[in-house]
Amino acid sequence: MKKNKSVMKRNKWVIYIFFVGAVASLTSCGDENAQAANKLQVLPFPVIEVPSKTLTAYTTYPAKIEGIVNSEVRAKVSGYITDVLVDEGEKVKKGQILFKLETNSLDQEANAANANVNAAQVEVDKLKPLVEKNIISNVQLETAKAKLQQAQSQYNTIRANIGYGNITSPVDGYVGSIRLREGALVSPTSQEPLTTVSDISKVYAYFSMNETDYLDFMQANSGTDIQQKIDSLPSVKLILANGSMYPQEGKIQTINSQINEGTGAISFRAQFDNPSRLLTNGNSGSIQIPKVYSNAIVVPQQSTFEQQGNILVYKLGTNDSVTAITIKVKAAVGNLYVVENGVENGDSIVASGVSKIRGKTKIKPQPIAFDSVAKPIDTVFQ
Repeated sequence: MKKNKSVMKRNKWVIYIFFVGAVASLTSCGDENAQAANKLQVLPFPVIEVPSKTLTAYTTYPAKIEGIVNSEVRAKVSGYITDVLVDEGEKVKKGQILFKLETNSLDQEANAANANVNAAQVEVDKLKPLVEKNIISNVQLETAKAKLQQAQSQYNTIRANIGYGNITSPVDGYVGSIRLREGALVSPTSQEPLTTVSDISKVYAYFSMNETDYLDFMQANSGTDIQQKIDSLPSVKLILANGSMYPQEGKIQTINSQINEGTGAISFRAQFDNPSRLLTNGNSGSIQIPKVYSNAIVVPQQSTFEQQGNILVYKLGTNDSVTAITIKVKAAVGNLYVVENGVENGDSIVASGVSKIRGKTKIKPQPIAFDSVAKPIDTVFQ
């Protein structure tokens, strides 16, 4: 019996020693597997150095084009149009006859008025020698002279109205749409003009900014008063309705000092040379206003990610570990962010594949050129 107890006790020790050995063996295998897993988790990622660049961003605003002079052509007297002497789009000179009105009735009135002038002149001529001989008083002669002046005034008025039957161009320019043709009755009270003559050797581009954009824009430019700021404003570009860039750059000339109560916007006027007459009244387009960022810290947008409304990058630290860093973005230019703070010139960040990284992680950094990630950048860098 004692022998059996001794055997059982020895067996228990054997089982215990075997169990401890097995646990140790499993633990050793687990450590080796964990180490192997950790080695597998260190993945290669491309990294770039954050540079500083000088680049230009453009803000775009819808614009309406008009000639620098737009003169409405209207009739000064009533009458029927007998001749239209120009065509739409034709170049005309100041004083050139554009329309003729029927003036037959005025011609008859002019003949009658001229007869009155002649009769009054005869009366004056008859009274002069009588006054000189003191046969009649001078009062009668002065009265006759006054009647002569009145008759001449009436005749001159009628002749002027006949002249108004020839409707001329008020300025040098190009004829716009001709709304009325031969046979149409026109008068000084007609609501619509006969046509518009426009000088489009230069054109105005009208556009507007909201109050916030206006304040930011003006505060970013030098000058102590509004005129000095206007003088210091950069040249602007014009994108045409078909998407092409107008070859001439323009200059902002005026800024309305009042906010439109209906829209809350402030209107601007830029002027462009128009030597080819490509632009004309009523054209639409978009004004591009440049803003230059000098020696700005920039990062590619594809090297960033968003989290809870913030923009972050993975910054490379010691021991090849990367940490998520929040950056403050000043502007987006092309496929780049202009950074106000968060990273500095020379910092290394993960260039791409940031969505595969979770938290603070060790990586195998693979340096690549910044331009290989930021292309195309030649359209914004200067």
